[in-house]
Amino acid sequence: MEKLEEILGYTFRNKVLLKEALTHSSWANENRKSRAPSNERLEFLGDSVLGFTVAEFLYRNTPEMPEGHMTRLRAELVCEKSLEGASLELGLGKYLRLGKGEELSGGRERPSILADAFEAVIAAVFLDGGIEPAKAVVARHILSQYREGAPAEYDYKTALQELVQRKSGQVLSYHMTGESGPDHMKLFTVEVHLNGAVRGEGTGRNKKEAEQAAAKIALDGMMK
Repeated sequence: MEKLEEILGYTFRNKVLLKEALTHSSWANENRKSRAPSNERLEFLGDSVLGFTVAEFLYRNTPEMPEGHMTRLRAELVCEKSLEGASLELGLGKYLRLGKGEELSGGRERPSILADAFEAVIAAVFLDGGIEPAKAVVARHILSQYREGAPAEYDYKTALQELVQRKSGQVLSYHMTGESGPDHMKLFTVEVHLNGAVRGEGTGRNKKEAEQAAAKIALDGMMK
């Protein structure tokens, strides 16, 4: 457990909380005499602590991002895949208390179990030390993805496409309208059209980047 605390960046005063966070319901069901609770209640609390921490971070660090974009980005940061990645980074799988059946069926590598365990650990840190230590753990193992550009590279094209698809008969298209600069520093300009009308124009170091910039402008205009 000391190794886990070292990687986590937090030392528990109440070690029982950490043990509970790592106890799957299958173990608790097979060991009823121990009266040890599973991590399900901690998972419930951890989900809220995690959501609040990510929401506050996005609010404070993306002052120009519309609410809809923040909602989508928060969902990406707290999705099962993201939480599983954080759990793998911590090596939570090897510390889990699993029932025999779950153990034999590969529970230590199951994405949902790993994601739930990470949420439970966040809750355990919160109960043991308060919101600031919990925020620090989230920042280290979840928000670092944002800073490193994983989900931070928000897919404006997909978001725009999804918005347009909600309305039948809408036709979305991208058109490259300019190319400038020397070969090693080229800039591309792209327009995004909705039903033939220009809704946004963006520039970038390549066509994909320019399309994303144009889609962002269009989204901002459509969501005002």
